[in-house]
Amino acid sequence: MKDLQTNTIYMLGIGGIGMSALARYFRQQGKEVSGYDRTSTPLTQQLEAEGMNIHYSDDPAYIPCDAGIVIYTPAVPESNRELNYCRDMEFNIKKRAEVLGMIAKSHDTIAIAGTHGKTSISSMIAHIMHESERPVTAFIGGIMNNYDTNMLRTYKSKYLIAEADEYDRSFLNLHPKIAVISTLAADHLDIYGSLENMKASFSKFIGQTDTDGRVIIHESVAGQVITPANTIIYGMGQDATLRIQNVRVYEHHFHFDLVSDDGLVTIRMGVPGMHNIENATAAAGVCLQIGLSLEEIKLGLETYKGVKRRFEFILEGETIFIDDYAHHPDEIAACVDTAKKLYPDRKITGIFQPHLYSRTRDFADGFASALETLDEIILLDIYPAREEPIEGVDSQMLLAKIRNNNKSISSRSELPEMIKKKRPGVLLSMGAGDIDQLVGPIKEKLTEQE
Repeated sequence: MKDLQTNTIYMLGIGGIGMSALARYFRQQGKEVSGYDRTSTPLTQQLEAEGMNIHYSDDPAYIPCDAGIVIYTPAVPESNRELNYCRDMEFNIKKRAEVLGMIAKSHDTIAIAGTHGKTSISSMIAHIMHESERPVTAFIGGIMNNYDTNMLRTYKSKYLIAEADEYDRSFLNLHPKIAVISTLAADHLDIYGSLENMKASFSKFIGQTDTDGRVIIHESVAGQVITPANTIIYGMGQDATLRIQNVRVYEHHFHFDLVSDDGLVTIRMGVPGMHNIENATAAAGVCLQIGLSLEEIKLGLETYKGVKRRFEFILEGETIFIDDYAHHPDEIAACVDTAKKLYPDRKITGIFQPHLYSRTRDFADGFASALETLDEIILLDIYPAREEPIEGVDSQMLLAKIRNNNKSISSRSELPEMIKKKRPGVLLSMGAGDIDQLVGPIKEKLTEQE
């Protein structure tokens, strides 16, 4: 922890959801925190209001000469001038995942891994613990609607909740007391090359769990990774220790029975979707392990309001407008399925912004299959993030694979007006790029007085 004893911290990519949580953690400790990001966003503006100096031009002149540590995210490109300056000047440079691992060493860490569901499960656990007045420090990969922040911190908390991100094998920086694996599907093939390599890394992560701790995994993962004797399985199957039963939907809410060794409890979910019932069961498994009761878990889950951009309701009325972070075929399928279950009699229109050229190339058939279940599909151009274009990979390529004639491509500038004219019954906006910046303009058009 010597690296973190400095009073001056500089962050490259400070506006990222994981980086901003770290920034808040250090700022709450009274440290001087400053940083760079490419664009100003509501989140960076909040950080500035919390006392952090942030600039938006790639200029080494802004870097404090007395910065004791420089933290960066892999989303910052190698061509970034500030990153290269820090390397040339031999600053103490660490990746975000390394720093999170350093912080975690002084806590009993609850690490949530999986290709989907990490943010929801992490925030559910944090909320249940907070509602039950259990001290907790939590780094969340999204803004929790209950608290309007992505970081909760209780002074001298025993437990730390962290998302164990498989990208760039970041989760191998963590050695948890309790590990959760929610899902394991092919992703980040630019890093792993194959699903088998991903499985090997997940097995290695599981192997880093304390021998006197617990591993909690979804039943679909059980046969894909090496699991120790202290493993708890959750799901709907008879082999599950934590079992989901009697799922039903009424009055636009999902309800289910949770069966465990501690008994049975009926829960009315605060957020919709079968995937969230599974996420809630994983969260319940963690909370049971740290001594919370079924009644405390029920109260937490029923008052949990979700995370921004995770099936977030933007409008309810003539048009139901929902925004979601879905950027993998499985996530899109879950989002569409949830909307259909909630609104079976309404036409569902989906806007999707593909994220990364490599992901679009690797999962084009999966994206097409998930999207064509919509009543209408609108694609935006691919959001490149850290990548350069790949020849032949674009939204037109993806559109051609979708076996649904009610499909089109829109520019960002034309989209809000297009949606206003269509007046869809249910509108889903999906993607992990900057599609969230269109949510406000679309909402404005849909609520505009004629």
